[in-house]
Amino acid sequence: MPKARIAVLISGRGSNLQALIDAANDPGFPAEIGLVISNRPKAAGLERAAKAGISQETIDHKDFETREDFEAALNDALKIAKIDFICLAGFMRRLTDGFASDWRGRLINIHPSLLPAFKGLHVHERMIEAGVKLAGCTVHFVSSEVDAGPIIGQAAVPVLPGDDADMLAARILEQEHKLYPACLKLLIEGKARLSGHTVPYTNDVAASGAVTNPPTT
Repeated sequence: MPKARIAVLISGRGSNLQALIDAANDPGFPAEIGLVISNRPKAAGLERAAKAGISQETIDHKDFETREDFEAALNDALKIAKIDFICLAGFMRRLTDGFASDWRGRLINIHPSLLPAFKGLHVHERMIEAGVKLAGCTVHFVSSEVDAGPIIGQAAVPVLPGDDADMLAARILEQEHKLYPACLKLLIEGKARLSGHTVPYTNDVAASGAVTNPPTT
């Protein structure tokens, strides 16, 4: 059975991109990364893609007058590369309703909180300030509202005494690197699907708890 072709959209260092690259190197993983696109020419993640032998492209949003023009260029590159699914991995551009609708059910993102809590930016600092005892990350479908699409999977981590934002971010990032490939695999295999505003699992996935985990110490 042919593997699904994935595009990963980045803006920075690409640590979650690397997790997806590592997962795709497993012959049993149902996807291959066909293209990496950055909206920032100097994004370090482009070097990761190059080292892995993956096609990479820069589409600088500053070169376009409107979001729609920028997204049209994105779509052209995705179509040329025959992409099936898109993974946002630290992609720091808000996508329009039109783009999200065109890729509905095939466009996913990872966010460093247990959504719907702490949407947006500066998440780790805000969690520390709020005094939460449980943090984590979420993989979700992208919708017209930022960080609000249907949830595919989550992983939880404790907020420990003495944590600062950087320490908490590092602990969450470890879980992100596990969660993102796991959720992508479920999506491609049809074990987690978008249905309205929810993501029902097949019975075997629901029973296994494959995309959630308890807090660890």
